[in-house]
Amino acid sequence: MTDAASRSGAIDTAELRRRTQELLAAHPVADTDRVDFLKARFDAGLAWVHYPQGLGGLGAPRSLQAVVDAELEAAGAPDNDPRRIGIGLGMAAPTILGYGTEEQKSRFLRPLWVGEEVWCQLFSEPGAGSDLAALGTRAVRDGEDWVVNGQKVWTSSAHLARWAILIARTDPDAPKHRGITYFICDMTDPGVEVRPLRQITGEAEFNEVFLTDVRISDAHRLGEVGDGWRVAQTTLMNERVSIGGMRIPREGGMIGPVSKTWRERPDLRTHDLHQRLLTLWVEAEVARLTGERLRQQLVAGQPGPEGSGMKLAFARLNQEISGLEVELLGEEGLLYEDWTMRRPELVDFTGRDAGYRYLRSKGNSIEGGTSEVLLNIVAERVLGLPSEPRTDKDVAWKDLAR
Repeated sequence: MTDAASRSGAIDTAELRRRTQELLAAHPVADTDRVDFLKARFDAGLAWVHYPQGLGGLGAPRSLQAVVDAELEAAGAPDNDPRRIGIGLGMAAPTILGYGTEEQKSRFLRPLWVGEEVWCQLFSEPGAGSDLAALGTRAVRDGEDWVVNGQKVWTSSAHLARWAILIARTDPDAPKHRGITYFICDMTDPGVEVRPLRQITGEAEFNEVFLTDVRISDAHRLGEVGDGWRVAQTTLMNERVSIGGMRIPREGGMIGPVSKTWRERPDLRTHDLHQRLLTLWVEAEVARLTGERLRQQLVAGQPGPEGSGMKLAFARLNQEISGLEVELLGEEGLLYEDWTMRRPELVDFTGRDAGYRYLRSKGNSIEGGTSEVLLNIVAERVLGLPSEPRTDKDVAWKDLAR
């Protein structure tokens, strides 16, 4: 630690490098089990350096996480397979950190980050997708437990998950935004049924989840009773950043495969396709750099509505780029690798073939908040435009037309 950092008790770049090298010396990558190494990394405060000590962090500036990641990558250290546990990392963890009790933080954050426990998100319902606050899943207090009944839908990774973040209605007499409570649900409990939802790609990465008399201890409630909508906003803001603001290299994401095809297949080129590719390449690079700026803003605080703008751009670009790729490939673009029903462990937006990318990108404008809803958020919270008229804001949920 530098003299200045030592006097202030702050963690600086040199100190993080020293601690990372100590971790590598104590747990040599070649001789240490992957999970054991990840546990040691968490315990050393090098998982999320901006989290508090004892919870995977050191209370250091968020920007310094890149120092640790670079050192460990250079040493060939294993990562925690973030794509497989993205819901836990990007949505559950910041919500637990912000609203959880000390017991909840200690219980859930370490196995979540290590990847021992997969998480899913029980928010959307058949009648409450874009208008999430209209949800009807009920949670009724019974002593120290809550009894939950309802149906959730579009639940990624529910077939793999041990835990779920869940919002349910606890007060039907209150307006819809004020009668919701946030819970942690054990997906292995009796009454939890997961059914696959096969998509246009042939896969079933999504699920519908039925909850029948599921008992959730009040100790697994996040935040105050009736304050679930506010807690859920933390989850949703982080979700949009995690989807739309992922760190990718230049020509990462959808633009990579089509650029590669363009370079390797001159026989497919036309002037019109060239102009469209150039335009989309520039837009993809602008979105990538904007994402970098957004992550830098996160260093100073919590994610804001800017994440909704990034998610909008992510969906539009993926759909336009994948459409261009199919058109570039001509008849080849109409082929599809495999329609076999499968339940993948992770979502790879750019994986498989061009046909898969084209079909899978159609869901980008729905998942994580529909583009229509996100346009409203950007208009109202970023541009400061007047909000749309609302007639249901102060009406008890039970009295709403359904």
